[in-house]
Amino acid sequence: MSGPAADGGAAHTGKPADEKPDADGTDAAADSPDDDESLAELGYKPELKRTLGNFHTFAAGISYISILTGTFQLFYFGVSHGGPAYWWSWPMVFCGQLMVALCFCELAARYPVAGSVYNWSKQLGGPHVGWLGGWMMMTATMVSLAAVALAYQVTLPQISSFFQFVGDGSGRTDHAANAVLLGAVLVLFTTLVNAFGVKLMAQINSAGVAIELIAALALIVLLAAHITRPPSALTETYGLAEGQSLGYLGAFLTACLASAYVMYGFDTASSLGEESKDPGRNAPRAILRALFASFLIGGLILLFALLATPDLHAKELSVDGLQYVVLSTLGSTMGQIMLWCVVIAITVCALAVHTAGIRLAFAMARDTNLPASSLLARVSPRFQTPVAPAVIIGCIAVCILLINVNQPQIFSVITSIAIIMIYVAYLMVTVPLLVRRLRGQWEPAEGKFSLGRFGLPVNVLAVLWGTAMATNLAWPRPEVYNATGPQHWYLRWGAILFVGIVAVGGFTYYWFVQRKRTCVLAGHAAETPEEAADRSTSDNEADGPEDPAATSSS
Repeated sequence: MSGPAADGGAAHTGKPADEKPDADGTDAAADSPDDDESLAELGYKPELKRTLGNFHTFAAGISYISILTGTFQLFYFGVSHGGPAYWWSWPMVFCGQLMVALCFCELAARYPVAGSVYNWSKQLGGPHVGWLGGWMMMTATMVSLAAVALAYQVTLPQISSFFQFVGDGSGRTDHAANAVLLGAVLVLFTTLVNAFGVKLMAQINSAGVAIELIAALALIVLLAAHITRPPSALTETYGLAEGQSLGYLGAFLTACLASAYVMYGFDTASSLGEESKDPGRNAPRAILRALFASFLIGGLILLFALLATPDLHAKELSVDGLQYVVLSTLGSTMGQIMLWCVVIAITVCALAVHTAGIRLAFAMARDTNLPASSLLARVSPRFQTPVAPAVIIGCIAVCILLINVNQPQIFSVITSIAIIMIYVAYLMVTVPLLVRRLRGQWEPAEGKFSLGRFGLPVNVLAVLWGTAMATNLAWPRPEVYNATGPQHWYLRWGAILFVGIVAVGGFTYYWFVQRKRTCVLAGHAAETPEEAADRSTSDNEADGPEDPAATSSS
């Protein structure tokens, strides 16, 4: 399964009738110059090796969402703020994110390029919108990497006290400091794997996703076998409507953040477009498959966990969450096996988040839109991957982790804000796309994924959903942004302050410094028609005149 021709200049000649698909389900002919021609239309030459097939791109999307990571990390939050009825937020968030994903599918078919959100917003809204969308997404990705790495602390010490390296867990900062230590080890691992090339990353990621999917399906079956109550339990609200100005709706909107924090990142399947075979067709499928699989598997895990837990009012349910349900329901041995699978899921989730951040940094640096762009956009000739972004993003993630040592409440605020910035970055794609549709300027890729006449209503719903959820995420709730005392105004309003500082500060830097330098780096730009013609002439002259004898013998 070798990559396309390095020059990408040959015309596509079609697939022979007897050609067989590759082992991963991708046609061998899909690794064609056409993939690179679509890249050349955007002004770039192919540099990253195309080695990823259907399952690899699907695995990249579903590992970023990472159902086992998200459900095990956030189940306690949903139950404690919304009761078992919070489960209904799962299908609600899915429907909203599906509208966004459908828009992304059209874009993935039209622009199969690295750093998908950045390049899409640039193509649709212009360079300024593109830079801001990429900046917000990249900042959020680095914080998300740190946040995912902290999930080790939620699971490993429950498997064995051996993993509580800092203190015995009874000290005020023992858990936070240990979380930073475990998280730093995970970030080091993802940095090394990503630095050694996309093929190694894809192999580890795909194996991890396969284990995660098998474990998730097994967990569904085991929990379903231990159901102790009817589905009517999903209407239990714990009386949380009391004291809420909006009644239970207020509690539900807070609890639904547990679902919103999980079901995003499906665009990662298209962010690897320059390393995938036939990305214009495979990426849209991977996006939808990742989202649907996550919805079905995650929804069933949450459903059966609520129906199988020994006591819906147990304090542990709102503290230890799904880990408590698994251990108390399935027993110690089976429970620990499942928790080890969760550790694997956390690992590949962090790997996928890091990978997406690297491709985004590479895409922006290739356009001279970041400091030290020539370094960040350099592709290692040995590993055929951008090594510098892998190392720098890893170092920044570890620095962010260190905030958690003595101030875990501040870190939880920053983590929540990172999710907001991702939703805002998505809006910087869906809003310009809607403007294009309204102006009659949007044309999907011919012969590939298209919403047809449903494009406009789906796009409108995607924008409305994104706006509503970003507002809900940023709402200054004390239970989200200042959960424990003492109360601080800067924590409660942290979302608006932090997002504002990142957006305004970053764009100010861009406008006065980086904007003047924006252009495709010379080593990354596609050949112009004149350059291609000159090269062709030079090649012909170097080959010399045709041998008459050879011509006559043919």
